[in-house]
Amino acid sequence: MSLPLDLTGSQAVAMAAAVLVAAFVRGYSGFGFSALTIAFAALIADPRAVMPVVFFCELGMTLLQARGVLRLIDWRRVVVMLAGAVVVMPFSVALLARMGLDTARLAISGMILLMCGVLLTGWTLRRRIGGPGHFGVGMISGLCNGAAVGGLPVAAFLSAQPVAAPVFRATMIAYLTAIDLVALPLFARAGLVTHDTLWAAALSVPFLIAGLTLGGRHFLAASPQGFRRMAIGLLAVLLLLGLLKSLI
Repeated sequence: MSLPLDLTGSQAVAMAAAVLVAAFVRGYSGFGFSALTIAFAALIADPRAVMPVVFFCELGMTLLQARGVLRLIDWRRVVVMLAGAVVVMPFSVALLARMGLDTARLAISGMILLMCGVLLTGWTLRRRIGGPGHFGVGMISGLCNGAAVGGLPVAAFLSAQPVAAPVFRATMIAYLTAIDLVALPLFARAGLVTHDTLWAAALSVPFLIAGLTLGGRHFLAASPQGFRRMAIGLLAVLLLLGLLKSLI
């Protein structure tokens, strides 16, 4: 049986492990799956081929999580940020599709490093941000989602405000689902969605279910302080992966 995305057996095993860990993080925090998976994939494969796989995986995970998060979603934030992302995303996807492999890897690393740096500073907003601010964050997210890491600027934005952990997690899940639904047709038009995309996403399902289940159980047992430590730990991992990619 041939493996998708031209992966060797050892690379496929490594990617499966990465998907399992990233799904655990998504189950716990509501975000981080795309960034972790893409950051790891850039070490062993063309990350652009993995991005649409990640989008399909995100949508599948949302189906598994929807029942437990629907009533907690801050829909006003989601809608306004999504409007900003939709304006920018066609341009960011088209730009990434035209890049060479090495340039794409550097661009992805740069986006992850920048967003992680912002998140790790622990910055906070001292005043309430209205609709225009949310729209602007959505535009930044749309730019980053050309590299499939559109959740990081939104996570930084929400983390800087007094948002309860369950609402943060639910809102992130809803927003990521929405931008994935926008991104997939754009990636397909750019020629980045193939038969291998669907095959790789299907093979990922058992690892997604296992990771989500374990992560969700850990979240239910965690305190808000534990949630914050987990988020900071996630960002540290992303930062290290980005640095490693740049060095390679």
